[in-house]
Amino acid sequence: MSTSIGNRGETVNPASPAIDTESVTALLERGRTLATPVLRAAVDRLAPPMDTVAAYHFGWIDAAGHPSAGDGGKAVRPALSLLSAEAAGAAPEVGIPGAVAVELVHNFSLLHDDLMDGDEQRRHRDTVWKVHGPAQAILVGDALFALANELLLELGTVEAGRATRRLTTATRKLIDGQAQDISYEHRERVTVAECLEMEGNKTGALLACAVSIGAVLGGADDRTADTLEKYGYHLGLAFQAVDDLLGIWGDPESTGKQTWSDLRQRKKSLPVVAALDADGPASRRLAEILAADAKKSETEIADFTEEEFASRAALIEEAGGREWTSQEARRQHATAIAALDEVEMPEKVRAQLVALADFVVVRQR
Repeated sequence: MSTSIGNRGETVNPASPAIDTESVTALLERGRTLATPVLRAAVDRLAPPMDTVAAYHFGWIDAAGHPSAGDGGKAVRPALSLLSAEAAGAAPEVGIPGAVAVELVHNFSLLHDDLMDGDEQRRHRDTVWKVHGPAQAILVGDALFALANELLLELGTVEAGRATRRLTTATRKLIDGQAQDISYEHRERVTVAECLEMEGNKTGALLACAVSIGAVLGGADDRTADTLEKYGYHLGLAFQAVDDLLGIWGDPESTGKQTWSDLRQRKKSLPVVAALDADGPASRRLAEILAADAKKSETEIADFTEEEFASRAALIEEAGGREWTSQEARRQHATAIAALDEVEMPEKVRAQLVALADFVVVRQR
């Protein structure tokens, strides 16, 4: 089956998966339902005004402090953590502390990333730094990271110690990835290998942790946890490949971000890097334009017209960057699914992990 990533808003179609939307929706809702009360209780521990700022970030209140039914995200990581516990033969509730800890770290990274990237919108609302200021975005992010470790260590078990070690390692890799991402914005050339390493750190590491932490809390050995992490790591790379496509060609109404958002930030995402790595007139022309862009100020980039960004996107596509990234999403998706065959688990749990992987890679944003 051929894959088409055509107009704005279309997404990658990996290996023709049959998505059981109802089943996936139920898994995501279960993760959200079980994790949210514990997540809210954790946020309530924060000193004012950090508790209010965090509540705004999670979509529980609006900028004026009134209750809100805002979009708090799809809750993929909590869903994976609960399934992880079941993969180890434990009840899904065993994975709740891990699910909440991973969600806290994920949102710590979002708060800081939005500030560092200058993103003014997330989930169709103004970002925390835009509403409450950069200082609060930094402090609340730090507080969420501390809470994540606190929640796990309070369990006081050997398994909790093992889970905390995996979470802190994943967090360090996530931070490494963000640092690499920022540094690459100021380089003319980044290799595909470097880009994949960065994205594996920035996205793959925490998803890998999410899909092993519940199993660890449920008493799984390191081999089982490591293999589940392999699934999560490659799923994270597939997820990021799709995100990179949406960062250039995604529909702003669906993504909640500006048109051509990654091009505006001069990000060396997979489509850009793959296009520059290709050999041909479009690749060489793109390299010349981006080299000139690198010398421009942020103000000059902000003054670009829609047509200027569109022309860069067209060159990326002509050079093959869009199609290569689409294929990479499929490759990483297939590698993630194959890893599940290395772990003994209930067939129902395996089917649910496959369904979540399919959803992540073909998701509509």
